[in-house]
Amino acid sequence: MRHLGLALLATAILHPAPARAPARAPASAAARVTILYDAFGARDDLERDWGFAALVETGGKRILFDTGNNADIFARNATALGVDLRSIDLVVISHRHGDHTAGLSYVLSVNPNVTVYAPAEGLGGVFGTRVPSTFYRREASLPAHFRYFDGQPPDQVVMGTHWPGAHIELVDSIREVAPGVSVIPTVSNRPGTLELRELSLAVRTPQGLVLVVGCSHPGIETIVAASARVAPHVHMIVGGLHLVTTPDSEIARVAAALHDRWHVDRIAPGHCTGEPAFLALRRTFDAAYVYAGLGTAIDVP
Repeated sequence: MRHLGLALLATAILHPAPARAPARAPASAAARVTILYDAFGARDDLERDWGFAALVETGGKRILFDTGNNADIFARNATALGVDLRSIDLVVISHRHGDHTAGLSYVLSVNPNVTVYAPAEGLGGVFGTRVPSTFYRREASLPAHFRYFDGQPPDQVVMGTHWPGAHIELVDSIREVAPGVSVIPTVSNRPGTLELRELSLAVRTPQGLVLVVGCSHPGIETIVAASARVAPHVHMIVGGLHLVTTPDSEIARVAAALHDRWHVDRIAPGHCTGEPAFLALRRTFDAAYVYAGLGTAIDVP
């Protein structure tokens, strides 16, 4: 019976009753975050797939954060949720991985002039970069046809992007992209994603910051610490915490740190947070844990 009770508790946590959200945030909400793409959720009219995307509405602005893993699924979910991508004011892409960028071409096909904020990367960045031509060593003794640019390189070398013609703004420092809304860049120092650059979205509300995160490859505590340059308190974290393969002991440490050290008021984990971490965070945050499955709309008063 005890095992049955635990199973029912886990089911209730991970599969609550569906809740349909209106297309726009009510006037009483300082911010609303609607999950457009994820691999878990209770709504049968939406397609679950690995990846992440969310619509953030605040101050009259509609901000798309990431675009999921499959453009067709992303487009169908947005339509089912009543989200008109032609009315998106700006796009923030957290990082270069395909499960966060695959729907961007579709967004640009219906909203070609929208500004896309993406992390500034170095050589070979998929968002298009400019790097000083001094990045390579030179050998003047070689004949011109052996040398890059015949030995007369431009001051900067322009790297291509997967989205030619898009209005992409590369971000390498904290930047306010709308009133009360900032993007925060951090860099991973972890094996497997070493030097990966990632943007998080910080929305000011009367309760504190709402942090929307893609995968938290640099570590969620690193992101929370960086957000202190925008505002001193994080009210809520929404998105992926990249604990999907993390040992239970480290999950417990992170959960306790967010609750006790960083004093995060509410947490709404999704995407790559991982099932064991959903359960651990639910135990740690209790009533302050917010379900964030596909199709969920989360209001911050």
